[in-house]
Amino acid sequence: MVLNYIWIGFFLVAFVVALIRVIGYLFRDFFADALGIIFTEVDLHVFKDMVDASFSMATASVDLIIALIGVMVLWLGIMKVGEDGGAVNIIARIFGPFFNKLFPELPKNHQSIGSMMMNLSANMLGLDNAATPLGLKAMEDLQELNVEKDKASNAQIMFLVLNTSGLTVIPVSILAYRVAAESQMVSVIFLPILLATYFSTLAGLISVSIYQRINLFNKTVIAYIGTATAGIAGLLWWFSSLTQDQITEVSSFGGNLIIFLIIISFLFLAFRKKIDVYNSFIEGAKDGFNVAIKIIPYLVAMLVAIGVFRASGAMDMVIDGIKGLFSLVGLNTDFVDALPVALMKPLSGSGARGAMLEIYNNPNFGPDSFAGLLSSVFQGSTETTFYTLAVYFGAVGITRTRYAVVCGLIADLTGIIAAILIAYLFFH
Repeated sequence: MVLNYIWIGFFLVAFVVALIRVIGYLFRDFFADALGIIFTEVDLHVFKDMVDASFSMATASVDLIIALIGVMVLWLGIMKVGEDGGAVNIIARIFGPFFNKLFPELPKNHQSIGSMMMNLSANMLGLDNAATPLGLKAMEDLQELNVEKDKASNAQIMFLVLNTSGLTVIPVSILAYRVAAESQMVSVIFLPILLATYFSTLAGLISVSIYQRINLFNKTVIAYIGTATAGIAGLLWWFSSLTQDQITEVSSFGGNLIIFLIIISFLFLAFRKKIDVYNSFIEGAKDGFNVAIKIIPYLVAMLVAIGVFRASGAMDMVIDGIKGLFSLVGLNTDFVDALPVALMKPLSGSGARGAMLEIYNNPNFGPDSFAGLLSSVFQGSTETTFYTLAVYFGAVGITRTRYAVVCGLIADLTGIIAAILIAYLFFH
């Protein structure tokens, strides 16, 4: 229901903002003389821009699915091999005690635990293309246990929020963008992203646990979280001893090596059990195409609404309002230059990425400016919440999302605030 209101809200807000811009242009002399607000001919064409955005985003949605089909076919095939070979069950047994506390409604060592862990691991490594099909597989596994098929279960909400909070250990894609932008400080964003995503993940976990009345002070939960924290601390200590170039090389090499080792281990375990590996892969891969087709209506609906909202100028008004508010109370506003990335990320991954690259290429900023560094941290510390909701829930036919949006946005907001504070601490 919340997602329904938000979706309608995108269109209504866009319409009101566009109407204000048109009226402002028609009475531009009055507004210029009385209020000092300048309206131009661009404002008159806002409705055309919104209609154009709706068509372009609808086309972009289908293009995105076409690009996604191959990746989904590949990874759903690999996951099927992993299931048949027993690799997913091994992962489930390793993390079962922890996940059984966070997902009390799941049977012990259920296959969804392995799928969820694979998805979260891909997110930690910054490998978005691998994470999406793995997440969809996990959502399908959870849907098999869901009694009310159109209503998100507690387990599905917990998984989705942990996914959108996006703990990132190795931000491979962002490092690659910074290298392409000829940054002289490519890997300085590594630690800030890790810290910001750590806080956003904790916020998402705590918010869902409050709704579901999960005891996070259980010794098993504390033991796993404590071990993860110690592991992150050790990784940070090791990375602190490396040069900028070494961190970039290790991050890229390590992330891709881990993913390929997972593929090899899945194939090996299946072969050892005398599974027909090829046919197992084909059987799983067939589901990739079907899942991708089911996603299209949900993705078109969400991306068109976001595109119209952006084209109306509403996003610019929000950013200008925030900058004015902070200036009014005498606070530093340097972070506002990077804010479009933070505000766009929950709505559109490509939009946020475009905003980040625009800052990189802006001669007034660049990748190593405060705005460039903060935009990199924003890009790595928040997730495309509405896209993920549309894709993951849409793939299994869920229309009643309950409190998933609220908890996802709490995690996003925490990640944004943490990113700003950490960036000021590290870079300002």
